[in-house]
Amino acid sequence: MTHDLRATFHDQLDEIRLGIARMGAGVTELVPRVTEILLDADLEGAEYVILGDDEYDSQAIELEEQAFSIIALQAPVASDLRALVSAIKIIADIERSADLCVNICKASRRIYSHELDPNLRGIVHKCGEQAAVLFKEATEAYLNTDGARAAALSDMDAYLDDLHRQFIQVIFESHAAGNIDLQVAVQLAVVARFYERIGDHAVNVGERTRYIVDGWVPESPYAESHNDLPEVAESPPD
Repeated sequence: MTHDLRATFHDQLDEIRLGIARMGAGVTELVPRVTEILLDADLEGAEYVILGDDEYDSQAIELEEQAFSIIALQAPVASDLRALVSAIKIIADIERSADLCVNICKASRRIYSHELDPNLRGIVHKCGEQAAVLFKEATEAYLNTDGARAAALSDMDAYLDDLHRQFIQVIFESHAAGNIDLQVAVQLAVVARFYERIGDHAVNVGERTRYIVDGWVPESPYAESHNDLPEVAESPPD
């Protein structure tokens, strides 16, 4: 690329990165919001979040189209290509996380009027809190291209996985005690899975950030099947 074309390319890449960061920040704020909607049985709040999901979808489509356009028109290689491939995948992770928040709101409508005991309320709050922390760290790691911060996300996610297991146990205990009926138990088990999946998407963002930094690809076959990141050589000096 000539100097002017390269400057334009990096301006476009920065625009995509900032757009992704804004989407990630939105999900970071959305997770505790939908947690409160669930705990407060807030039907109006749930409807507002569900209707607002179209905005995340449109943002994701716009950013993906920008990234594909750059790839098609400028044929980037090496680290530039890694950044764009990762951006496309990160956009999908964020959009799916927003969908999971919507799903939590839909579940909250299904269990409306059913009281949750203190143990259930406590574990819901913890799951929402940890999922939000994970997404905040993932977004900031990506925005700052911080590989070390991104690498720490898997350990943070292990705590959310443990909370997920605790959540399922508390659901069983509450149902056995007659505090919730089977329908509510099933819906809460699904909600537990939604939080766990939000954490997984945050880890994906971290892994894709590490790929941008130095081309790192997870060794786990399961992780590779989800990331599907191509090996790309380092770019030559400008």
